[in-house]
Amino acid sequence: MTSTTFTERLDQGTVLCAEGFLFELERRGYLSAGEFVPEVALEHPDALRQLHLDFQRAGSDVVEGFTYNGHREKMRVIGKEDLLEPLNRSALQIAREVADRRPGDLMAGNISNSNIWDPADTARQGEVRAMFEEMVGWAVEEGADLIVGETFYYAGEALAALEVAKASGLPVVITLAPMAFEEMADQVGIVETCQRLEQAGADVVGMNCFRGPSTMLPWLRQIREAVSCHVGALPIPYRTTDEEPTFFNLGDERAVVPSPHGRTFPTALDPLACNRYEIGAFAREAHALGITYLGVCCGASPMLVREVAEAVGRTTEASRYSERMQNHFMYGSSTRLPEHIVALGDRA
Repeated sequence: MTSTTFTERLDQGTVLCAEGFLFELERRGYLSAGEFVPEVALEHPDALRQLHLDFQRAGSDVVEGFTYNGHREKMRVIGKEDLLEPLNRSALQIAREVADRRPGDLMAGNISNSNIWDPADTARQGEVRAMFEEMVGWAVEEGADLIVGETFYYAGEALAALEVAKASGLPVVITLAPMAFEEMADQVGIVETCQRLEQAGADVVGMNCFRGPSTMLPWLRQIREAVSCHVGALPIPYRTTDEEPTFFNLGDERAVVPSPHGRTFPTALDPLACNRYEIGAFAREAHALGITYLGVCCGASPMLVREVAEAVGRTTEASRYSERMQNHFMYGSSTRLPEHIVALGDRA
């Protein structure tokens, strides 16, 4: 794929990108919550490949290399820096293989928040840039069609990621993840950061992660009005509110056994999940705003990605198995369903 092809596809319609590998692979038993390091690319490559295939069948046009948290600093934290390059290359090769399965699909290299960016420390900033440079370099060598930079809560780090990614010559998506204080952590406005990213050459700007549909949409409206480039929206599928705007804040008073670390994030969020219809409604509303790069982030499942695809008018491979309640014993309309059994639905 060429950069022109990617931008033309955005100009012509919607591009879907599934994210959320961390949560889904943790649910499937292939990585550790808390660490959230993508060692699955080395230890269980078939499991990662299968998740990519499931997301692809559900409608994702972009197969994003699972290198989130696969940067040098995170690998140092777990004492496995020697696995850095093999992990990155394996994740990218798997993504490339799956993207090539369906003509026209794109493979994205991925860089993300480093968790060590310091606006007051130029040495630290240099470390982060170096991490981005090596990861982008491996992505280019493994045949990436674009670079996705995601989950940035510092404006300065997002701009640094863009600068490094743009140097590759590939198109770049940069999405922000503001925390509950409703601005970037270096006190730059969210909308202003998107404007700066557009001016610096990002092909897509927008938001991902941290916020669910209800607390992401108000910002998306402002961003869409403030920039001319394409806008991306990849929420978490959890019911955040004005009082609890991110999944870091979400409480669950009804939990009989609370999480031992004192918050529902990241391992006790299950009762707070959006249903598929809420995700579909978000996708329709975002699409109506003119947002052309859509997906779901942490908490995503193939079913939810299919819901996004169908909400914007797509029929996917997985749509063969979309719900058909006309054949359900409680809701069905088939003449084969006995009336006395259907009637039990009112008493069930």
